[in-house]
Amino acid sequence: MKPTLGCAIAAVSLLLLASPDLKSQSGTASTAAQAQPKASARTIPRTPDGKPDMQGNWTNQTFTPLERPAQFKDKQFFTAEEAKAFAERALEDVRDVPRGEEVKSDADIHYDDGIWLLEGYEKGAMLRTSIINDPPDGRIPAVSAEGQKRNQARAAARKGIGPFDSAQARGLSERCIYWAHEGPPILPTGYNSNVRIVQAPGTFVLQHEMMPVARVIPLDGRPKLSPALRAYRGESRGRWDGDTMVIETTNYSEKTAWRNSSENLKVVERLTMTSPTKIHYEFTVEDSSTWTRPWSGDYEMTRIDGPLIEYACHEGNYQLSTILRGARVAEASAQKK
Repeated sequence: MKPTLGCAIAAVSLLLLASPDLKSQSGTASTAAQAQPKASARTIPRTPDGKPDMQGNWTNQTFTPLERPAQFKDKQFFTAEEAKAFAERALEDVRDVPRGEEVKSDADIHYDDGIWLLEGYEKGAMLRTSIINDPPDGRIPAVSAEGQKRNQARAAARKGIGPFDSAQARGLSERCIYWAHEGPPILPTGYNSNVRIVQAPGTFVLQHEMMPVARVIPLDGRPKLSPALRAYRGESRGRWDGDTMVIETTNYSEKTAWRNSSENLKVVERLTMTSPTKIHYEFTVEDSSTWTRPWSGDYEMTRIDGPLIEYACHEGNYQLSTILRGARVAEASAQKK
């Protein structure tokens, strides 16, 4: 599995999510906290049926983390200068690794994120110090008693299974079945942090570049699926609230365990086109079986030219079979000693 976009797409991030452009954020902490996304009916493009035309390729690149770092415990907002410096430090961490002739020992061999994280386009961070905006401390709420008990049971079940016993013992992401950034809610990736949107009457489609599974969202008011039918990415239903696309997702599989959540997870996303090149993305996560309260976040997506290239991750790839063969060889070697 390898990145396929390189420098062709302006869409790389570090593991969490938000707006790539400092200028797109509100100018002060107070206005950033209070501003609500508004779109001018005269400026945003529209489909033939009059809905905002969000179709195209978008990026959610940012260096802003999902949760507020401990060192910013009491600091909800950066100044523009502080946000720029925060992003620059993240870039320096990527730049400051040995490459080429600088590699002198095995300790210098590493997975070089800089290959795709150092493209020549602007990268930045939000003024807010976390993507999470509620709770006000920018942190995911405490795990409930029920959630703690379930996590303990999951950990106990894993103790009886060796990490290389079978393909099923490996993680979902390693097997290219599901990656947590897909959500919902949509979170950023380390690179290729891009999303394609396609619209048709009665349908809204979101497709990530990284793990390009198309989430086809019906808008026709059909009922939710039976609780007996569940999926890794849940089941989404959408509707227009004025010019905002509202998507509610339920029916997650217990196997998804997104951030250790339960199958009772519910996520509501809101996408509002604020200009021809910006979408304000908001999400609220709710699972009383996992957390003591709901939590929310938001960021901006920025339009990019594309095209998006398939990230050819697939289940049962050569790496997975080699991992298991290597484990069997190691077991056989240990028995001979």
